[in-house]
Amino acid sequence: MHPQINADLHCHSTVSDGTLTPEAVAERAKANGVELWALTDHDEVGGQQRALEAARAIGLAYLTGVEISVTFAGKVVHIVGLGFDHHDPRIVAGLRATRGGRGARAKEMSEGLARVGIPGAYEGALRHAGNPELISRTHFARFLVESGHCNDVPEVFRRFLTEGKPGYVPHRWAALGDAISWIVDAGGLAVIAHPGRYGFTPTEEYALITEFIAHGGRGIEVVTGSHTAADMIQYTDTALEFDLLASRGSDFHSPAESRIDIGKLEEHLSGRLKPVWNALEHRIHWPA
Repeated sequence: MHPQINADLHCHSTVSDGTLTPEAVAERAKANGVELWALTDHDEVGGQQRALEAARAIGLAYLTGVEISVTFAGKVVHIVGLGFDHHDPRIVAGLRATRGGRGARAKEMSEGLARVGIPGAYEGALRHAGNPELISRTHFARFLVESGHCNDVPEVFRRFLTEGKPGYVPHRWAALGDAISWIVDAGGLAVIAHPGRYGFTPTEEYALITEFIAHGGRGIEVVTGSHTAADMIQYTDTALEFDLLASRGSDFHSPAESRIDIGKLEEHLSGRLKPVWNALEHRIHWPA
């Protein structure tokens, strides 16, 4: 498949912290010209069968996907898995263990917000969570906007949900090596998501990439909704330097909140890069 196809291999549904169902995301992807799609909900593969069937029904090529949160150098880093067997018991069990702490963490976040005069945040956030196991900061942010405490989601994060603020509670995520092994053992390919977002020093980023490769990771997102033009140039060079496969995805969550709509990324991968989808052709679910 050509490097210039409209592939969108990073987006979210109500199964994690998106606002549309897997079926609605499939329809929107198709309507917006996506030619190859992957739904990559956070730490959860429960929407994969629905997404696959929805894509097949509307003539859209599909790759299974997930976005796994890991801790690296004191920060949360996201690893996207593509093209794996979503029924594989190892990835299902690993993700269940990773999700396990979210409920208790959400209640602690709610207590912190109550102390600064915002009661009922847990119940409010829960109304926005399609999957209570995956209640997250995004759901709290939507509640705080809805209830008039903040004007928009970025303001909520700045004032309440980042480190040192009243609603922030850290979560113990998976280890990098574990996340990659779950993906690889299930027949998939691991990709570093939106590397330009982490704010690592060059030394930390080099450590992340080399450790990622040592554990069997093979790809990196170059074109994403959160990368600037300079980021895309930088990570094109990174992909070439480390011989990593290149991926592309909007990181779409919601028509109202996302910077880039699904399928609407303007930049394509450079012709110098090896697209991740060419290494996964045998894993693509083609429409009937």
